[in-house]
Amino acid sequence: MAMLTRDLRASMAFVERNFNLTKRYWGWEVAWLIYSVAGALSVTLIGHSLGDEQLLLVLVIGTIFWSYLAIVFEFIGESVQWERWEGTLEYTFMAPIRRHAQLLGAALYAVIFGMIHTLFVLAVLVAFFELDLSQANFATAIAFTLLGTVSFIGIGIAASILPLMYVERGAQMVFVLQSVLLLVSGVYYSVEILPGWMQFLSQFSPATYVLDGVRAGLIEGASVGDLLDDVWPLLIMALVFIPAGLWAFGRAERYAKRTGKLKRVG
Repeated sequence: MAMLTRDLRASMAFVERNFNLTKRYWGWEVAWLIYSVAGALSVTLIGHSLGDEQLLLVLVIGTIFWSYLAIVFEFIGESVQWERWEGTLEYTFMAPIRRHAQLLGAALYAVIFGMIHTLFVLAVLVAFFELDLSQANFATAIAFTLLGTVSFIGIGIAASILPLMYVERGAQMVFVLQSVLLLVSGVYYSVEILPGWMQFLSQFSPATYVLDGVRAGLIEGASVGDLLDDVWPLLIMALVFIPAGLWAFGRAERYAKRTGKLKRVG
């Protein structure tokens, strides 16, 4: 119990530290928020201009929920790069805390920040469009969002290895991975229109199942029980990705310490 309490305190310390970093770079956060709103409006106005209510809902849901999942992935995936930018990577990795406590803190802050960011984008979209959600099943949307969050935390932890292993190019590689997930997950279109090899890749993206489930819940009023084909892949990913990500991160950390990569900044 004492160890668990200590880990939780360490995690909350990283939440507070990340909040302070956000405050320090608040100008960039405002700029990215405005960019996100502009991008969301640009995409959803396509459906609105065509007068297609179904397409509008598909685009709005895809934009909102991808915005949230992408932020969770990005914040965790770049947690090591943040340390490099701040010049604190070596100190943090030599501190007497367990690594999963640090990564849990990064994940908690990513979820909180992602929710606030996404709610703002949602408020803007609702102000612009009259959305018909009279048949919506919000419990389904919440359930799929939670399952997707856990899966994306696992992917984010695995992605954070890249800035640790590749000092100069790691952050760019995280961005490329995020772009691939966007492309194959059916954010703005059905994955059925993708080439066969890309449809195969889409099966390994949690966002594919999250967006399918959320759209079915909000547009058709489907329950979680009606969407078991989307639930079980998310459950498997949630159970596998986080332990696998932590294991891989531990191996990468030991390698980085042996080869002196912690002292390098980039």
